[in-house]
Amino acid sequence: MTPIYIAAYHQSPFGKLMGLTVPEIVEAAVRGACGEIHVEPGVIDVASIGATCNFSLNQQGLLAGLVAMVPGLGGKPIEAVENACASGGQAVVSVAQKLALGLGEIGLAVGYEKMRDAEGKMDGKLIGQVLGYFSHPAEREGKTFVFPHLFAEVMRDYLQAHGVTERDLAAIAVAEYANAKHNPYAQMRKVQITLDQAMAIEGINRYIVDGLPLKTYDCSQITDGYAALVLATEAGLAKLGLRARDCVRLAGWAQATDPLKKAGRDVLRPAGAYCAMRRAYEAAGVTARDVTVAEIHDCFTVMGAIGTEVLGKAEYGRGARYWLDGRAAPDGECAINTSGGLIAKGHPVGATGVAMIGWCAWQLLGKAPAPLQAKAPRVAATFNIGGPICASVCTILTV
Repeated sequence: MTPIYIAAYHQSPFGKLMGLTVPEIVEAAVRGACGEIHVEPGVIDVASIGATCNFSLNQQGLLAGLVAMVPGLGGKPIEAVENACASGGQAVVSVAQKLALGLGEIGLAVGYEKMRDAEGKMDGKLIGQVLGYFSHPAEREGKTFVFPHLFAEVMRDYLQAHGVTERDLAAIAVAEYANAKHNPYAQMRKVQITLDQAMAIEGINRYIVDGLPLKTYDCSQITDGYAALVLATEAGLAKLGLRARDCVRLAGWAQATDPLKKAGRDVLRPAGAYCAMRRAYEAAGVTARDVTVAEIHDCFTVMGAIGTEVLGKAEYGRGARYWLDGRAAPDGECAINTSGGLIAKGHPVGATGVAMIGWCAWQLLGKAPAPLQAKAPRVAATFNIGGPICASVCTILTV
């Protein structure tokens, strides 16, 4: 397979983009990524942009046309992709596939989400309704906040199946808040929580659905943000004036989709996720044992546990224990979600999959903040999901 490299990564701070409009966000992402390596956007041959709420919250379609408005990009093959919360990862895979097919030598993957208004405020009920569109209609009835409700059910099932406690999963959130403290891009970098706070039902921390175990601190954030990657073949790197040995290689990637309806399938052991992860490992010629850095899609704490199992770093049902034993810490066996994860770094839906890959690239290049930097990492993995563990995008990065 044609070697593909990450030539540049750029992201906004996650949290609130305030008065930035969608056209301004897209242009900032494109120019920011190109600016990291001091090139003009016109060097880009192909591009893909991912977002999820652009129609429903931003009243904006045809995002590819916004990318093409950046001088130098008009008339080039650009597309917009949507795969729920895996839209960012899907954009990266789309660009990588085009480069591998010889449709260009330099590509750009952009992801963004604008979920708050110009004052930084959010309409929680509207956002809950909008995100609910990415579930099966039959599973929305009677649910005020569809996705927290669906994952509260997943959390209940995980606890019952594996003898795990709410406190065990809350420890994942506590670890991620501690990581976010050192990430200057993280939404919750100024907030710290203890395990007792994560468990206490008081203040903002409450059970999201009566009778189900999911609490506020188990949930990811409502976030604005953008992220962009420049990808290149070896010939593309030469055009950019970069050396392969100074870049991170996108050594393997795969995407798989399970049925949208959660009922009737094993969401604790999602077939598509395991398939995509296995194929990404095979493409890269590595195994889970080689991975020492990872970013996984912890939209809720239970996914921090399940995601660790999908990676192959923990046996089925032992994902939470991996975190409790300190093996996911920055100095652990595999530094997982050192960015703070979706729970504390933030979850700008369309940008999330791009940001996972970008952060892992920083880790492999030794560019992560010192308290979060893993020791001499050589292989990293990402696991990005969309919907009720439906769409899965997995990547492997190497140096």
